[in-house]
Amino acid sequence: MNSFLIPANAKKSMLIFGLFTKFDLILFLIGIGASLLMLVVLPVEQIAVAIIALLPALVTGFLVMPVPNYYNMRTLLSSAIQFFMNQRKFKWKGWCVPHGESKKR
Repeated sequence: MNSFLIPANAKKSMLIFGLFTKFDLILFLIGIGASLLMLVVLPVEQIAVAIIALLPALVTGFLVMPVPNYYNMRTLLSSAIQFFMNQRKFKWKGWCVPHGESKKR
């Protein structure tokens, strides 16, 4: 009998740097690009304007940050939103309901 053991980090080899998907890196690069553009366009003599200019990079960095037991913050937040927005009434009839089958005795 051939039995193969799948290592726990088998999926990590498919990720960039073992942490990020292509979408994560594209999202983060868009955030960095938007921040750089805002730093060039906005006058950053004040702290508040500098924080506003850096906000896209900080938000996208937060979204792609790895989290234990989840892939990253983006998947954690999407799971939480799906949990709170979707139906909570479970339609379970039990194991003894025939599900359309007629009783044959």
